[in-house]
Amino acid sequence: MRMLRWMCGHTIKDRIRNECIRESVGVAPIVEKLVESRLRWFGHVWRRPADAPVRRVDEIEATVGARRRGRPRKTIGETVMKDMEINALSREMIYDRSLWRRLIHIADPT
Repeated sequence: MRMLRWMCGHTIKDRIRNECIRESVGVAPIVEKLVESRLRWFGHVWRRPADAPVRRVDEIEATVGARRRGRPRKTIGETVMKDMEINALSREMIYDRSLWRRLIHIADPT
């Protein structure tokens, strides 16, 4: 944000919201870019053969020792599944790479 503010000629003291600066420069929100990159990574991993090391690591449940106190942490798999659900995507779409790339391109600054 500091660089975007510098590009616009504004400082923190000007008290202009980050959304306004992002909109004026034409930069997508960070959260949307994170979702897009997570889905791109998931598509890459899921298109690999089932015996590929990256695919096997993705399916491992690593539970060694006693569990920590409190709520269990959210896994990357749960996060990706929620992202897919929000964007109405299914696992069958992953195998068509050009379609998948088009569908996950969420963060389009305009």
